[in-house]
Amino acid sequence: MIRRKDLYKEIPELTVNCECRIRFNETDALGIVWHGNYITYFEDGREAFGRKHQISYLDVMRHGYSTPIVKSVCEHKLSLKYGDVVRIETTFVDTPAAKMVFRFKIYNTENQVVCTGETTQVFLDEEGNLTLNIPPFFEAWKKKIGLL
Repeated sequence: MIRRKDLYKEIPELTVNCECRIRFNETDALGIVWHGNYITYFEDGREAFGRKHQISYLDVMRHGYSTPIVKSVCEHKLSLKYGDVVRIETTFVDTPAAKMVFRFKIYNTENQVVCTGETTQVFLDEEGNLTLNIPPFFEAWKKKIGLL
């Protein structure tokens, strides 16, 4: 008899946390973070994830690709203000398609979720053509961390 847990591979934790302090220029006239800046915090999270797992924008570019964002979702729960310190939790979402999907949760110092979101990136080759197959370097990365 095959147990349910035996059907799934053990994969490493694919979540990275980073912190940032809210800067004055990120706030609006009301003194709260302008809604568009949350997308920048998502980028901070993706960058931290990429540096830890060697799939940063620079790593991708070294392999001859770029990864533009084709979809972003951002849901605001609570406000942030100048000087607040936030924790950005970035989770890689595995997919069989030639794309990268990340989910985000931003927490305040009271560990309350202030924002959630998701971004989707596709692969473009050096000529700017959409890559429909998983690039070899990304396939190797997925094998290395146990996703393939």
